[in-house]
This record gives sequence, structure tokens and C-alpha cells, in this order.
Amino acid sequence: MADKKELTADQQAELDEIFARARAALAIIETYDQARVDRLCQAVAWAVSNKVTFTRLVAEGIEESGLGDPVSRMGKRMKIRGVLRDALRQKSVGIIEEIPEKGLVKYGKPAGIIGCIVPTTNPDLTPAGNAIYAIKARDVVIFSPHPRSKKTTFETVRLMREALEREGAPADILQCITLPSIPVSQALMARSDLVIATGGQPMVRAAYSSGTPAYGVGAGNSTMIIDETADVAIAARNSRISKTSDFGSGCSADGNLIIHESIWDEMITALQAEGGYLAEGSERDALAAVMWDAEKHRLPDSVAVAPQKLARLAGFEIPTDRTFIFVKGDGISREHVFSMEKLTTLLAVHRYEGEFENALDAMRAIYEVGGKGHSCGIYSHDADHIHRLGLAAPVSRIMVRQPQSKANAGAFNNGMPMTSSMGCGTWGGNVTSENVHLKHYLNTTWVSVPIPEDKPSDEELFGDFYDATLEPEGEVITS
Repeated sequence: MADKKELTADQQAELDEIFARARAALAIIETYDQARVDRLCQAVAWAVSNKVTFTRLVAEGIEESGLGDPVSRMGKRMKIRGVLRDALRQKSVGIIEEIPEKGLVKYGKPAGIIGCIVPTTNPDLTPAGNAIYAIKARDVVIFSPHPRSKKTTFETVRLMREALEREGAPADILQCITLPSIPVSQALMARSDLVIATGGQPMVRAAYSSGTPAYGVGAGNSTMIIDETADVAIAARNSRISKTSDFGSGCSADGNLIIHESIWDEMITALQAEGGYLAEGSERDALAAVMWDAEKHRLPDSVAVAPQKLARLAGFEIPTDRTFIFVKGDGISREHVFSMEKLTTLLAVHRYEGEFENALDAMRAIYEVGGKGHSCGIYSHDADHIHRLGLAAPVSRIMVRQPQSKANAGAFNNGMPMTSSMGCGTWGGNVTSENVHLKHYLNTTWVSVPIPEDKPSDEELFGDFYDATLEPEGEVITS
């Protein structure tokens, strides 16, 4: 792994200056009261999420990186509104929670300087979402942009800095590295008080290896079970919404559908009605060749591209009205590459027969291939099926009758915390299995006062195992 010695003199000088300014800004923002930080959150959120500005940022980001869909990416400005909603509804300064029956009072404190690694697919959303939660917690943030979309991240941070200045707050509450590289990101992570890393697995692993407390994300391979009780039209529509959002660039985008035999034909027809192109035979083989190399590594040219471009990469043409491509699965393992994560406008459908347990077996097999810890979902009106999936799935979040890429990170019609970073628990090599939100940006001080004694008897504690003869009354047993 690269280390600090690989920094250029200019990069080292920039980091030193940025950290000095960050410490100065931190000393100021940590004095602000709740009303002050709430207003600053509103200011920076509006500066980038108003329609005119976000339209420009989306266009710049896609032009710069060559990734993503300008129409569906516009929906991400609603995610910024959701993050702001969640932040404004919580306390972060002074007393943030009281539990009188336990004699506990909790106080919110800043985490400090946050090093935020920005992925190329979200050069505008990730800085905005992190800025809102960080300001709410009275932290400061140093953003490390992806080199492929750094100009868009620079502009997003510049707009938020201007909003801070207009409110009389230090612009240096938010800063952005201008000379990004892997060694710079590693040096940033090592020097920060907290790291939030959203991006590829090598970067997330580097964050956990930096020696700094870090929140990272795991790889996705989102899978939906569609049982015999599902509304096929809704399942197909939501699958299309999830698969096509920003050309399938997110880890939450549907990758695999596990469909009951009784509705298999109906679901195939419904997916085609939603714009799906069924690739079979030589076309299917050609897609595999442009998606993965011989070692089963995903090829970058296939990521987050329109289905027409993906088809052309594979050497064939599809109609302009097709919104995604799908293939029929012929097995689930690393040898059956279509069961792996895809991160583009390609979907795999798998048929299951008989009992619901067979769907659960297919789901388990997919997560042994990849994506364990991230997310899955179900289209079902059978409460027992939903419950059994909740018990069985090795994932951190399960969406019921919702498009995953719109719902996993929080939506206005579910209760998931709004975020752009989703922990995947120990399954995915992460320290948390939650959506990363405000509480993860805070330190918390617990103040405890005495309460009436809460000490159960030994009979209550040990139940049938308690034997009074082994606890002679009046005798003191020493070690």
C-alpha cells in the first residue's frame, strides 16, 4: 500500500495547510448552538440542491466522468432534502437524550476533523450529504475527490463554502483537496479524527487500515425475491426503476431477481413491457465477455452505461426504447458470472420452483458469490415469507415491495435513515450494519446519576441453574 512518503512536496504542503485551517475552523464551529448549526445545514443544502444548481452539477459530473444518467441522477437532490430532514429533526448540541428511569443524560460532542472519500459516481451527493451531517454534529470535513470527477466535487464544495461565508461562518468548515491521489487519500485518512469512505473496496479497506476510526461500505449484489403472491406489474416496474437509476451505478441497484415458477413467464413479459431487453445465446455470451475478465473481475468500461452502449460494447444493437438488459441465470456461483454484482444496466433473473425455502437457498447462494451484508428485498404479500427472509438473509437491510436503489439509503415513504453511505456489518467487513447518519458523526458523553437499586435476586438471574447450597449464607467466598 502506498504511504505518506509518496506524496509530492506540493501535496504535502496542501495537506499541512488544509489541516491547520480545519483545526482553526473546528475551534469556532464547536462553540455554535443548535439553532446556529441548523441554519448552516439549511444554507449548504440549499446551495447545491436547488434545481438550477443541481442540474448544472449533474451535467458537469457526467461530462467529466463519462458515467451515469442525467435524468435519473437528478433525483439525488431529493436525497439531500432527506438528509436535511433527518438532521433537522434530531438534537446534536448539549443534551441530546434523557432516560430518567436509568438516570442517564447524553450530550452530543463533535467527532472532529472528518476525512471524506468521495466516489466518482456521486461527486455532488456525497459531499452534500456528509456536509449536512457533519455541520449538524459541529465537525469539519476535508473531502478527497475521485480524480475522474474532481472538478464537480470542487464546485460542489465551493458552493457550500460560499453559503457558509454568507452566514458568517468559516468557509474552512468544508475543504477539498485539489491535488488528489491514492497516497493523498491515505495521508488524509491517517491524519483525520474520523474517516467516512464511500467507494470501491480497495479504498474502504485502506480506510480501515489507516489507523483512524472509519465508517466504510461493503460491496453490493442486491437481490429481490418475487414469490407467487407478488403483484407482477409493480415488481417489474420497481425492478426497472432500481436497475436504471443513474444507469445502475449504485451498489443498491437490483442485480438479481429470484422468481417463482408460477409467475416466471408473466414476469419475463412484464420486464419486457418495462423496457427490458432479453439477451440470449451469443448475445448473452458476448455480454459476459465485456463485463468480466478471465479472473472474474468487473471491467470498468461496462460500469454505469446506457443499455445501448453496453450492447454495442458486446457487439450487438438493441432498440433505442430499451431501458435495461436482462439475462436468464443458468446457475449461481462465481463460475456463473451473471450472479455477481453488475453496477450497470444489466439484470439477471433466476427461476425457483416449489417451496419458499428454495428461494431462500438461491438467495443464500448469491450472497456467497458476493454482496453479503449489503441488501436484498422481496415482492410478497405473505407475511410468513417476509419474516423468514428477515431471519435468513445475511444482509443489513431488506426492502419490502420497494425499488432497492431508491429505498435502501432512505426514502420519503420508508423509515430508513437518509444517507449516501450504507454499512454492511461484519458480513461486509464494516464496523456498522446501519445506514451511516447523524449519530455516526457525533461523540456522545453519558452522564449517570444514582437510581434505585436494580439488582435481581440470584433466583431470578440463574433460574433453574441456581443452587442455594453453593452460596452459603454468611460466608465470603474469595478468589
